Formats: sequence, C-alpha cells, structure tokens
Amino acid sequence: MFEGLLQPMHLIVILFIALLVFGPSKLSELGKGMGQGIKNFKDAVNEKPASADAAPVVKNDSTPTA
Repeated sequence: MFEGLLQPMHLIVILFIALLVFGPSKLSELGKGMGQGIKNFKDAVNEKPASADAAPVVKNDSTPTA
C-alpha cells in the first residue's frame, strides 16, 4: 500500500514545500532545536542515576566582604 512512498523525488518536493512554508531562517532554527532535543534525550537516557548516599556538591561563589 505504501511501497515507494519515500522516493528521493518525493523527499525533494517535501523539503521544497517546507522551505517555502517556513523560510530558510526558521527551517535552520527548527533543525537546530530538533538536534538539541535529540542530544538532550540521549544524554538523559545514558545518564547514570546518582546514588542516594552521595552528598550533593555545593558551589559557593560568594566572596567575603570586609
């Protein structure tokens, strides 16, 4: 039923229509956002859970005033 649906010519037409609808700048922003979303998802999946016994690291950037 759907054989031959994603042929190269079909993909070129779809990309051309997307370019017309969104424009070049918006299309690059969409691609960048999708890439960052995929990267964040992969990082979250590969992240090892922190143990409950480990103390959280607190960073103190304040300087004493004299």
